[in-house]
Amino acid sequence: MLDLETRELRYFVTIAEELHFRRAAERLGMAQPPLSRAIARLERRLGVQLLERNRRGVRLTDAGSVLLGEARKALDAVSAAAELTRRAGMSRQPLILATKAGASHELLQRLLEAVASEHGPGHMEVQLCEVGEQAELLRSGATDVAIMHRPVDDLVGFDTVDLCTEDQVVIVPAAHPLARRNEVTLAELQNDHSVPLARWPRLDGTYPNGPGPEVRTQSQIAQLVALGKALLVIPASSRAWQWPEHAAVTVTDAPRVTTLLAWPAGSRSAAIAALVRVASGLGDPEGHGDSCVRDGQTGGPPPRR
Repeated sequence: MLDLETRELRYFVTIAEELHFRRAAERLGMAQPPLSRAIARLERRLGVQLLERNRRGVRLTDAGSVLLGEARKALDAVSAAAELTRRAGMSRQPLILATKAGASHELLQRLLEAVASEHGPGHMEVQLCEVGEQAELLRSGATDVAIMHRPVDDLVGFDTVDLCTEDQVVIVPAAHPLARRNEVTLAELQNDHSVPLARWPRLDGTYPNGPGPEVRTQSQIAQLVALGKALLVIPASSRAWQWPEHAAVTVTDAPRVTTLLAWPAGSRSAAIAALVRVASGLGDPEGHGDSCVRDGQTGGPPPRR
């Protein structure tokens, strides 16, 4: 079995990102000749050419493209291992929960109150992030758990417990004709060319085709809707960030969205296990209108003690 050093992988990833040896060497804080020698040794050990060099710069070979993807995963895993180990050795370290800003606000409030009631204040911190960032934060070890959503978030490599499932609404400008409706269908939204639907990135970072603006943050879409430049379909509970210039209308045939708590698969953290038990008791047993209605399904076992 070939052993690869993290130093070699870091060198290669930097060159693959810069596609230029001199710029890569400057970024790494080293001279170019030893960097070139290190890559040449790596290619000899692997028995494949990773980079094609020419006067204009560098191009990845097919083998190099494969190594780039795998090297990034390996370096992320090493970084996460270090961070998780460091955090595990710190006494009374609070759990860090990642959640998309503006999403599941009422559920998050209930979770924080329940955790504070059972474990006292300071047991858990919240890290607000943008759309799709929770998975990266969990995998890097920067956070311990995350509030995520099925089917829109990347849940590969995580255990989960479902907290609630809810319908979706469309956020429209308050002056839009749809604002006077009680409900609407996806077909109506897609066929309404006066204001297009905003386009969020897919899990791979690419955007679906369409006339609507490409957005990445809640603040972007909030202002675009208020200006009459876009519409947004979101889970009903995410209306917490709705502006006075917005109106929400139920989308009758939009897929239901499940809000869940996620953590690294196979975790043995007693603190995470305790949090999962608290979170499993949440939801909306009263069935309030825009609140999540708990469906009691789980996507993985609680962490083992």
